Amino acid sequence: MDLKVIGCHGGETPKHRTSAFILDDRVAIDAGSLTSGMELKAQCALEACLVSHAHLDHIRDLATIADNRTQNRCAPLIVAGTKQTIEILKKHFFNGLLWPDFTKIPNASHPAIRYLVLKPETPTKIAGYTVRSILVSHTIECGGFIIESKGGALAYSGDTGPTDRLWTVLNETPKLRALLMEVSFPNHQQRLAKASGHHTPQTLLTDLKKLEHPKELPTLLYHIKPVFQREVEKECAKLRGVNLSVLNLGDHFIL
Repeated sequence: MDLKVIGCHGGETPKHRTSAFILDDRVAIDAGSLTSGMELKAQCALEACLVSHAHLDHIRDLATIADNRTQNRCAPLIVAGTKQTIEILKKHFFNGLLWPDFTKIPNASHPAIRYLVLKPETPTKIAGYTVRSILVSHTIECGGFIIESKGGALAYSGDTGPTDRLWTVLNETPKLRALLMEVSFPNHQQRLAKASGHHTPQTLLTDLKKLEHPKELPTLLYHIKPVFQREVEKECAKLRGVNLSVLNLGDHFIL
């Protein structure tokens, strides 16, 4: 598996981009910065985008990638997410008001995007992978993902605070190569993290210890709020018994 980091932060500045990851140049995981961080050729090569939830920092660039792909006459982009996520996209995003309904543009038989509803924990074939959405604990419905191919599996937490089911499923997943894991706030912002459905380093460590072998699993951290970047990095560096790396823009992994 070839993993590229397009955006990995919990906010945006000229040096920070919101969540977007590319697997084998074919599948995007979230869409916070798909067009702000990718050239047109790479945008057009995508076959699907897995959307964890409908918060703007994870869906924003669906708008511009749909437009760009229309102009380039690309095949429809599969936009996959839980039922609530897809319903929010239909009602509040691609609704003909905030943004055109690209499920009907350029026409209904050849649209820029097609929705695919993922039933939690039901394996679904997408762009050559087997994808499972695992519900996690956020302020709205949010699904992490387990993405499997013949060579192994990659997991993505989505936005979450302390949760349980994700870890049970990960412990049952063979050939798990890596986990993309959110952490957003420093420990002294625990109250804000809890209210907004995110992790601090201290709650992250507690959750990672639910894994059977947390030290063996490469855990790639994303979603740190830019204002707290250095503070969260320092606190994560002190955590023991886990295998953590903080992601940066442009990181590239062969898993």
